[in-house]
Amino acid sequence: MTSSPRQAPYAKDTGTTNRRHGLVLRGRAVAFHKSDAILVFMKSPGPSVLPLLRSRVQGDIVAWIMLNPENEFSLVEIAEAVRTSPATVMREVDRLAAGGLVRERRMGNTRLVRADTDNPVYRPLADLMAVTFGPVGVLRDLLGTVPGVDQAIIYGSWAARYDGQSGPVPGDIDVLVIGTPERGALDDVAEQAERQLRREVNIRRVAPETWAADDSAFKRTLSSRPTVTLIGNGGTDE
Repeated sequence: MTSSPRQAPYAKDTGTTNRRHGLVLRGRAVAFHKSDAILVFMKSPGPSVLPLLRSRVQGDIVAWIMLNPENEFSLVEIAEAVRTSPATVMREVDRLAAGGLVRERRMGNTRLVRADTDNPVYRPLADLMAVTFGPVGVLRDLLGTVPGVDQAIIYGSWAARYDGQSGPVPGDIDVLVIGTPERGALDDVAEQAERQLRREVNIRRVAPETWAADDSAFKRTLSSRPTVTLIGNGGTDE
């Protein structure tokens, strides 16, 4: 008795199916048959803050380089700045170098790169990165110079897009600062960030002891939704 060929999973779904090789593509799912085992790999979706890019970390790397054109960085420095691995940075920098978007040189065994501002693509690319992935680097740098900031996080719609949740491009950026900085210093940060990011920046200041005792709906909502850490350990519970 001849057994019928095994049908690949998801065969009824739309997508590309290649039963000879046991390959099924459905959306972002890729399944491989090996004997009776089925291995399914899911590709991470592109960032909702700029769906043109493959991943959020790609956007962070490109933004860091393009928005700091006066500086050159080693791959390790970029990796530390955007909180990813040097190997990931190397792959992205290789792509940027192939496209003529960065200049590079070597100092011993260290590879140093910087944005090529002579490339005609530089200015529009830098502008695009500023209004999409720019908030993390810009606000982290600006707030890092303000005394009294214990923690700082981005919350709200921009943080949700950065986390991959779909929706319209946010018109503003909401920032929570926990600490004792001067209100005037935070206003200066917001003003400078707005010029660079070309959108409204709202900074909410809360004293550490007030935040620790806070049991408001705002804090509960904040704890249950995506946030992006700028300064501190990223937690919102003291």
